[in-house]
Amino acid sequence: MNKKVLFLLAPALLLGVHTAAHAEVKAETFSLSPYIGGYTFFGKDRLETMPVYGLRAGYNFTKQLGVEAVFDYVNTEGRENSGIGHGVDVYNYHLDALYHFMPESRLVPYLAAGFGGQSRKYPGGDGVDHSTFNYGLGAKYFLQDALALRADVRHLMPVSDNERLHNLEYTVGMDFIFGGVKEAPVAAAAPAPAPVVVPPPPALPTDQLTVAPASVTKGDMVTLTWTSSNATSCAIEPGIGTVPTSGSMTVTPTQSADYTLVCVGAGGTAKSLAKVAVVAPPPPAPAPAPVVAPVPPPPVVAPVAEPAKLCKPAVINIKFDTNKSDIKPQYHDELKAVGAFLKEFPQAKGTIEGHTDNVGNKAANMKLSQRRAESVRNYLIKNFDIAPDRIKAVGYGPTKPVASNKTAVGKQQNRRIESNFSCE
Repeated sequence: MNKKVLFLLAPALLLGVHTAAHAEVKAETFSLSPYIGGYTFFGKDRLETMPVYGLRAGYNFTKQLGVEAVFDYVNTEGRENSGIGHGVDVYNYHLDALYHFMPESRLVPYLAAGFGGQSRKYPGGDGVDHSTFNYGLGAKYFLQDALALRADVRHLMPVSDNERLHNLEYTVGMDFIFGGVKEAPVAAAAPAPAPVVVPPPPALPTDQLTVAPASVTKGDMVTLTWTSSNATSCAIEPGIGTVPTSGSMTVTPTQSADYTLVCVGAGGTAKSLAKVAVVAPPPPAPAPAPVVAPVPPPPVVAPVAEPAKLCKPAVINIKFDTNKSDIKPQYHDELKAVGAFLKEFPQAKGTIEGHTDNVGNKAANMKLSQRRAESVRNYLIKNFDIAPDRIKAVGYGPTKPVASNKTAVGKQQNRRIESNFSCE
């Protein structure tokens, strides 16, 4: 590389290594740009390619659009056998317009075009002036806000005796930049206020109460179990009062109850609910009918007849599973006794009554109770050869409960068959 070029670029390269500032083309800036390069004459000029030295002075109206005044100098000589000789001085001076692409980036390409003149001084004192049009392109690489490397290629077209000549100029140099629109200073951020440490609120208490079993017969015991967290005191109502924050106890409820656990802590109050259902004990089995001794007939001459057999009512009490009408084997002996009674007393007649609990809709339960009554009736007719007109089957559904349908035990007692046979 030419030593003059190195001498020109060395300060800029050193500055570029030590800067990290963001740079760009700015509006309303002035620039001064020394440069060096090569200059080639084509065609009829018959002059040798030689170095060129020059200076540009520019102004940017906006980031994209600027103008430059240019002056440069070439010392050349005629080509072999041209007859021109040595020591030809060529001066170029023109005014150019520049359009910058990507003006906000570090590397900014641009287009340039302008008009001016060219003066040539030949050996012996002869000289000639040409009007000159030029155009070309180049690029600026910003090392910092006020300094950029620059490369440029121009096609110059001097006009001589109404004939257009062609020259090519290719240069490198520096842009020294002055002025420009000042960016508004960035206001220093106010220091962040010291964080206010707010103590966390007291934890909200929680509690849980359970009762087992959930349904009992009156007189049986249940177990209450409870736990809590973040609580300082607890109480259970009705009828128990203050208790530890966790524990268990047994109680004997006399009626269905809703037990409520209330626990209090620094963060507030928590409440839990547990229900227990108390059902009445099943009714006692009916007392057996009294045995009435037959009145002996008055004595007669004829042989004494065998005393008549006692006809007493026969009662059935059969239970069913939910939504079932089949007879469980455990009731076969009871039905066998009824069948024997009907065989022994042919005049006896009666009604089989079917019942259900209140689970499901009423219409379905009425049909289910009828099926239960007919299941028992058919069993007696088939297995003991009883005349069908002696037994009726009637379903009452859930209309005649014998216990509360709020508990499993009560529902079991309501899923039943009742019957009553008597002698006419």
